Amino acid sequence: MDEALTDRELTDREWAHVERALVLARRGWGRVHPNPMVGCVIVRDGRVVGEGWHREWGGPHAEVMALADAGAAARGATAFVSLEPCRHTGKTGACTHALMEAGVARVVFGAADPGEASGGGARVLREAGVEVTGPVLSSGEARRENPPFFHTDETRPWTALKLALSLDGGIAAAPGQRTSVSGPEVDRRVQELRAGFDAIMVGARTARVDDPRLTVRGPIPPRVPPRRVVVDGRGTLGPGARLLAEEGGAVQFVTTAAAEAGWKRKMEAAGAQVLTVEGADGQVDLPGALQALRSGGVGALLCEGGGVLGSALLSEGLVDRLYLAVAPRFLGPDAVPAFPRVSGPGGEADWEMAAEPERVGADLWLTLDREG
Repeated sequence: MDEALTDRELTDREWAHVERALVLARRGWGRVHPNPMVGCVIVRDGRVVGEGWHREWGGPHAEVMALADAGAAARGATAFVSLEPCRHTGKTGACTHALMEAGVARVVFGAADPGEASGGGARVLREAGVEVTGPVLSSGEARRENPPFFHTDETRPWTALKLALSLDGGIAAAPGQRTSVSGPEVDRRVQELRAGFDAIMVGARTARVDDPRLTVRGPIPPRVPPRRVVVDGRGTLGPGARLLAEEGGAVQFVTTAAAEAGWKRKMEAAGAQVLTVEGADGQVDLPGALQALRSGGVGALLCEGGGVLGSALLSEGLVDRLYLAVAPRFLGPDAVPAFPRVSGPGGEADWEMAAEPERVGADLWLTLDREG
């Protein structure tokens, strides 16, 4: 990164415009991936004259939308953009060109664009005589806003684990017992969350006990319905599972050689894809499974449990973000623990808040990112 482009010294009012651009960017959740979410605010003489955000993958970028909103008032103005303006022409024109053509005098951007083709827009603008300030967000702040976009590990997707747990750390009242731990408001939040992922994954035990559909049924219709993935190393789930009957994203089972060939044929006849990976004693090799999912086009993966699968992912250091819905109740001594066997290097990881704790109905919603 060119150190000359880095400048975090903004006034409080300027920071407010950056934060507004970030808020606008989040409106693209579920509609723009694998592109990043981007927002833009155009300010002239201390007054906001235009706002925009990237609404749809393949559609106009945030800068173009904000410039259209500002019209002639964009000339001589400052554009506050959550991500460095792109300099290449793809499905849309280069945002750097649009900003220069509109006569914008200054650009303040939040995060640097890491792309080989799209990055470097700040330098193009500077060379054209536009005053540029940025990146004003740290690398950690940038990752929190668009984590899959900044995820560089080609061996696996950016992976989040979502669990609803009680105050005594349980996710179910007893083994094999379906338990609604959190309230309906959390259920609605999870539907919104699902819309922004390429795949939703659960373990075979969760699939048997909860019989989930794993579809998106919230207010955000995903641009592409997320794939529904069940980790079933021994081939135990029956063909009558609801996710096989419910329309939605493609269904995929990740299994091992321990699963019988007849089971695989039944699942395929029911419309599922069966992916066989390495594994010992019917236990799926999770790094291998995630690498296969990444190779198959999954850039962002949401695991919704259960405790055994979640603990295994955590133990192997394969979780980047935790979404925890903590309910104000106790499930008692027979409860299924949320993290039954977290060990190894992954068990020693430190976590930091990626957002302020939020009250969702009666429950507390926590978002944490793995440090480093």
